[in-house]
Amino acid sequence: MKKVFLYIMTVMYAAAGIYHFVNPKFYINIMPDCFRVHSLLNITGGVSEIVLAVMLLVESARKPASFLIIAMLVVFLLLIHIPMAIDFYKTDHQELWIAIIRLPLQLVLIWWAWLYTKPLKP
Repeated sequence: MKKVFLYIMTVMYAAAGIYHFVNPKFYINIMPDCFRVHSLLNITGGVSEIVLAVMLLVESARKPASFLIIAMLVVFLLLIHIPMAIDFYKTDHQELWIAIIRLPLQLVLIWWAWLYTKPLKP
């Protein structure tokens, strides 16, 4: 079952990476204004997610990929998701509930990636 969830996670990150190129506006719109070169960051994020997805499929690269995914998710949590939730709360934004749901979801995604820092059992 752990292998099935590995493939699901792989598809999820590959799809998210591809979506950076299909709909860059989605990602650019949620980047804080203090970040410069939004387009470059979007491309970097998309390529990174695709590369990490491929790395998850390679047994020898799975552990580093998992740790890199965890690092990426922590950075997103601290620099994007928490500030977005705070901003949405302060501005009484209609999508505050989405921003709040994303916070524990990030923790679930971190835990999910953590599962693959250990070898799969045959």
